[in-house]
Amino acid sequence: MNATLLTLVAATAFAAASACLAQAPGPPPLPPPTASTTPPPPPPDLANDAELEPQVTIIRRENDVLEEVRIQGELRFVKVTPRNGRPYYLIPDAGGHAFLRRDSLDISLKVPMWVLFSF
Repeated sequence: MNATLLTLVAATAFAAASACLAQAPGPPPLPPPTASTTPPPPPPDLANDAELEPQVTIIRRENDVLEEVRIQGELRFVKVTPRNGRPYYLIPDAGGHAFLRRDSLDISLKVPMWVLFSF
């Protein structure tokens, strides 16, 4: 009786294992390309568009170097690199009449934090 029970358990385990290892059939193969079908044209390459790339004008002076950056003809910022000192940026205001001086181009929000009470 033990041999029959052992054979039955082994057969059940083998059937369960083979069902788990069975694979679903894959997708049908693609038809071979024919001579009459032509591939579609590639999408337009926007990365090489000359109008979208910044135009940088470098002006060297005695004490500093100016780098004017324009995108589509509009002045975006001027990077000033002094001979002795850290570089800074001049960014035109909304009207374009004055420049705002910044230490970096980071526009992240900086919330002022003052100590109101201290114990």
